[in-house]
Amino acid sequence: MAVECLLHPETPLPDPELIRRIERLATSLISDVFGRWAGTTGLYPVAALAPGRVVAGPAFTVRTRAGDNLVVHKSLDLIRPGEILVVAAGGATDRAILGGLMGQYASTRGVAAIMVDGAVRDRSDLESCAPPVFAKGLNHLGPYKDGPGELRCPVALGGVAVEDGDIVVGDEDGIAVLPRWCAEDIVALAEAKQVAEAQEAAAISRGEWDRSWIDRALRVRSTPPIGERQ
Repeated sequence: MAVECLLHPETPLPDPELIRRIERLATSLISDVFGRWAGTTGLYPVAALAPGRVVAGPAFTVRTRAGDNLVVHKSLDLIRPGEILVVAAGGATDRAILGGLMGQYASTRGVAAIMVDGAVRDRSDLESCAPPVFAKGLNHLGPYKDGPGELRCPVALGGVAVEDGDIVVGDEDGIAVLPRWCAEDIVALAEAKQVAEAQEAAAISRGEWDRSWIDRALRVRSTPPIGERQ
């Protein structure tokens, strides 16, 4: 007997130039200029992400029952090239949501990356034939295929709200999320911070890094020697 899968309308794809700009930024830059709270916790790259690479794209969101991937299979038939598959699987790691075959199929569909709030498996296969994969863990135990689920819906990914079409960004440090309504503003701020940090790095190399702000921010009080304390 078929089970229900709710399918919400497509969201518009972002300007490709915006995605290219984001791919030149680190998640730490985005997080810093966006209140230091826009990043997921507990999800890290597990396969196919080259050192120093940043992946970015609009989210295709999936909400599935923990340990079940029936609607995840359906999402791979609907996802558009350049989108990032974002799977909310309840954070459970006792069963893999996807593995090598689904990773390979995602590559043929032009998926930019896969982000799973749960476990995956077949790490070596994912490394060789999948787009970059982020997950909460690895587990060889396979998923069920019973459903139900929901596609293109609001989800929670590692404690952060993600709506379909929001920009998700991943690198070696983890995942940042940009709501689509303010993505342009956040990217501009992150680009400015990138320039400022490059200037600081140059100052460190010259031995001229200004550290005076630390003493302005702290009141340092010296304590007496242990033997003289009352």
